[in-house]
Amino acid sequence: MARIFISIGSNIEPERYFNAGLKALSVHFSNLCLSSVFESEAVGFNGSNFLNMVVAADTELDIAGVVAVFKQIEQDNGRKIGAKKFSPRTLDIDLLLYDDCVVTTPVELPRAEITTNAFVLWPLAEIAPDLSHPLAHQSYQSLWDNYDKSQQKLWPIEFHWSY
Repeated sequence: MARIFISIGSNIEPERYFNAGLKALSVHFSNLCLSSVFESEAVGFNGSNFLNMVVAADTELDIAGVVAVFKQIEQDNGRKIGAKKFSPRTLDIDLLLYDDCVVTTPVELPRAEITTNAFVLWPLAEIAPDLSHPLAHQSYQSLWDNYDKSQQKLWPIEFHWSY
């Protein structure tokens, strides 16, 4: 059984797609632990604000299997195949961590944006503050405490779940 950490983002009907995404994740994975939901400005393009969160879960799937489930959930929720990287999203689901694996295929783990994007690091530090980054060898809370918070505007919001 592996413990995985998942980044979820949306800036198109985010309440609808967060709920749909979490419902789908709960079908495929167990022991979900949800961070708070955070709102942030779009990064890399001009667009509506994003909602973001991190979810921890347990899985029997290997890394490729997890990624395939994420891609299917995204597509089932209107994600356009081949859409530009920096563009609006109905649902963006990324694998951040798979236990303490460090790999480059089928995806890069740990995901680089953990240490570069506040919308990933803050919610990760919230649900796994004492867990250590497998390359930086610092806890996520320590990484968040030392993060330059002037780089990105981010704020927690109240969110009403119906999944």
